[in-house]
Amino acid sequence: MIGMKRVVITGAGTINALGHDVPSTLEGMREGRCGIGPLDIRDVDRLAVRIGGQVTGYDEHAHFNRQQIALYDRFTQFTLLAAREAIGQAGLVFAGELAARSGVVLGTAGGGVNTWDENYRTVYEDGKNRVHPFVVPKLMNNAAASHVSMEWNLKGPAFTVATACASSNHAMGQAFWLVRSGACPVMVTGGSESMLCFGGVKAWEGLRVMSKDACRPFSLGRNGMVQGEGAGVFVFEEYEHARARGAEILAEVIGFAMTSDASDIVMPSRQGAARAILGAVTDAQIAKEQVGYINAHGTGTAANDKTECAAVSDAFGAHADELMMSSTKSMHGHLIGGTGAVELLACIMALRDGVIAPTIGYEEPDPECALDVVPNEAREAKVDVALSNAFAFGGLNAVLALKKV
Repeated sequence: MIGMKRVVITGAGTINALGHDVPSTLEGMREGRCGIGPLDIRDVDRLAVRIGGQVTGYDEHAHFNRQQIALYDRFTQFTLLAAREAIGQAGLVFAGELAARSGVVLGTAGGGVNTWDENYRTVYEDGKNRVHPFVVPKLMNNAAASHVSMEWNLKGPAFTVATACASSNHAMGQAFWLVRSGACPVMVTGGSESMLCFGGVKAWEGLRVMSKDACRPFSLGRNGMVQGEGAGVFVFEEYEHARARGAEILAEVIGFAMTSDASDIVMPSRQGAARAILGAVTDAQIAKEQVGYINAHGTGTAANDKTECAAVSDAFGAHADELMMSSTKSMHGHLIGGTGAVELLACIMALRDGVIAPTIGYEEPDPECALDVVPNEAREAKVDVALSNAFAFGGLNAVLALKKV
């Protein structure tokens, strides 16, 4: 592709059920630690599902003052903390021309769900007739992106993508395109979600896709997904720009594709997923055989797991049997709109450190999921190219391809 820029990742940040930063999260993935546990939320006794990948040991007052807390929903707080880590690692200061052309694109499915929940309670349950004047700016889906742009002086493209469970992969794909095209030298990107409140969990219960005990992707006895919360944020930078300033490069983003199943609002399609996988490989201009690891969407539902395995088999043919594919949702839960961002860390770990994060909770092989899902224990392996899958309700698929640098 003539005139296309190379795009590299120079910073990463996260907060999720496995850890409050990247090193502790990667350590959790290497250990195969389970971050899923009993929910500590109001009215949990009224829920049928009482587990989640909750961020524990978190005190908002340790990071933000009272005025900020009045403005920042939990999903925005998580985003700002992850962005601080990522931009700190990248070592960038946004001023002048760099600030004018750099931006932020983030994914979230629900935005300020905790704020919705609290204020519905205030009005409907407590019977109050007034809410805080900042409720709208606190709950809007673009709040996190806007606050990131303000805190780091990012004056270029800034927006939010909401495509359910593919939100952050779609967001990172847009950021990749903006840098690759030459429109922006740097983009801050990723996603976040925090809907582990009574209303958020109750809504998901209604779908009857939730497990009451554990997330066991690809395992025969699996019985559903488990919600998580948190954020993952990255600095995507044009390669020459990064090299000129001597930045440490974590990985290169080499391809992205998105497709729509155009078939069903909740049932996934193996054809739609396979087209997205092949699209990312084609966009990356690599041979299928170069892909060594896939971070699966791997939700632990019967429908997703077998459809995804079929799609990978369709896309890769005989090479599917040589691939490693794991689902880290077994450890940190399904972060909905933020899930692809946290899962990208597993791809970076595979490429940089040669460590493949495991699919934990795996008890019994499922003949319909007969791929190498790296069961229960992390594995050392040399990987040059990794894919990250995200397949969302609404039939929206987004796949990123990354390469070792």
